[in-house]
Amino acid sequence: MPAEQRVPSRWGALAFTAKASILRACRTLREMRGGRPLRHSRAAALRDAPVVAESRSPLWGGPGGAQETLLTAGKIQNLRLAVRAIDGIEVPAGTVFSFWRQIGRASRRRGFVAGRELREGCLIANTGGGLCQLSNALYEAALAAGFEIVERHAHSRLIPGSRAAAGRDATVFWNYVDLRIRSPQAFRVEARLTAEALEIRFRGADGTADRGVVVAFPGSRDKAHDCVGCAQEECIRHLPAGEARTKRPTAWLVDACWPEFAALLREQAGPEDALFLPMRWPSRARYAWPALAGGETRATLVALSRARALRRLPAAGGALPRAMLAYDQQLAAAYVRRLSYRHTHLVVSQSLLPHLWRDGCLQGRSFDVLMERWPLASLQARLDRALSRHPESPTLGDFRAPAEIVTAEAEALAAAARLYTPHAGIAARFADRAVHLDWALPDVSRAPRPAIGGRTILFPASALGRKGAYALRDAVAGLEVDLVVSGRARENNAPFWRSVAVRPMPAGGWPGRIAAVVLPAVVEHQPRALLRALALGIPVIATAACGLDEGPGVTLVPEDDAAALHEALRRALGDAAPLLQASSRNSA
Repeated sequence: MPAEQRVPSRWGALAFTAKASILRACRTLREMRGGRPLRHSRAAALRDAPVVAESRSPLWGGPGGAQETLLTAGKIQNLRLAVRAIDGIEVPAGTVFSFWRQIGRASRRRGFVAGRELREGCLIANTGGGLCQLSNALYEAALAAGFEIVERHAHSRLIPGSRAAAGRDATVFWNYVDLRIRSPQAFRVEARLTAEALEIRFRGADGTADRGVVVAFPGSRDKAHDCVGCAQEECIRHLPAGEARTKRPTAWLVDACWPEFAALLREQAGPEDALFLPMRWPSRARYAWPALAGGETRATLVALSRARALRRLPAAGGALPRAMLAYDQQLAAAYVRRLSYRHTHLVVSQSLLPHLWRDGCLQGRSFDVLMERWPLASLQARLDRALSRHPESPTLGDFRAPAEIVTAEAEALAAAARLYTPHAGIAARFADRAVHLDWALPDVSRAPRPAIGGRTILFPASALGRKGAYALRDAVAGLEVDLVVSGRARENNAPFWRSVAVRPMPAGGWPGRIAAVVLPAVVEHQPRALLRALALGIPVIATAACGLDEGPGVTLVPEDDAAALHEALRRALGDAAPLLQASSRNSA
């Protein structure tokens, strides 16, 4: 701190508080007499209007260290809450936009935390600190758009290299130091946080004037007097130096435990990482996530309620996926309520992703995704194509996710840093960001080993269109096979397999002799039965939709291609029977 600048004292702090209280009361009285500015609502009239100005400013910067990281994370949390209040609002022509009227007071009760704030020449920690970054961005976007500046206050101290030094700042302090702007044309405000920046965009019907993108203007923090690392221990704002952190703590927000994802967590989790999981249940592999040193948060009531509800719903039909989607939303909400702003990086199960994105929880954070399935848009397109080939199917079109969920997932996936998946098809689809994990083969050391050969074909699924039942039904026609089906669900109550001899899975497990395990699925995200077959040395016939790479023991056939599947089955059976004619591929 410069020698000529006095060290802040408790008396000085009390005097500042008293002065601020008087000025707040005066502002309140003036607005009671003259009318308060309106609080604007979200609307969609200008959603597609031209962009008239933009501002982009970095979230992270400064010397680093534990205190620096914590206060910057606090600033981002405050911005995360504030942008929710302004994103998507539309301000009518000639109407004043007031920063504080729109956002409200930054209090701990509303979720605001300690962040960095410039006060009396010092960068200090204060509840709601960091909101000036938002007011600065709004101000310079308003300047670029040519809006009228009704009220704006410059910072009292100028930091070299900052927006204030360039005259592009607008400080705010509840409620008497406000930023107010107005435009003769209606305009829309769009605000969002990426993992690295705050982005503000104005849209308006009048997009013909001289407008432009506001260039980011990073400040030079090393020239500012900063409470982090300050040696003035007698100062009431003194922050003791903390231990530097080399990695920001990560929160793992997960649902079903896959062995591949559990191995990833064990490999990558740091000492400060926290685990958010549905519940602990020793006998259920679904919840067998490794424990983390940073602690864990459970949503046991949601998990128990979900388990009870889903047991009562049929596997076929749209009721089950609709219920699963609703419980995914509840689980995500339970996690968000307990998530700390200190967790600036997240690893998220895909089922939770669209709900976290819509909540705004992912704004200002970097995040990775545990990919459990195809993106909803791709998944539904695959089902639509299958339904066009089999319009008689009552299950291929029984559920489609709401459009807003599909859109939210697509936007979140586009913003994700990395996508972890063992599924070969999904990894190839996102080759630029996907981390292709190895499938984990199950331990079969104590399992009975079926003999390889004979005429038994195991179909480890229910007789449903998405599992490739139509193609298999046509492919086995004319072959002397013993077809074993593990699932109980089916397309409808009418006989599905026609003249093909079919029997259910034996009560004691897999048959004692198997020629091949066959899954010609249209959709399959977790091919555990196929992995078990590979571990046991049983030949596997599948489609690329099952997520396996072709190699020793794995034969891949095109989806819904009964002729190719027939040929693969014939080879597995050692059968010299003629090939199934292509005309039978789509037989009735």
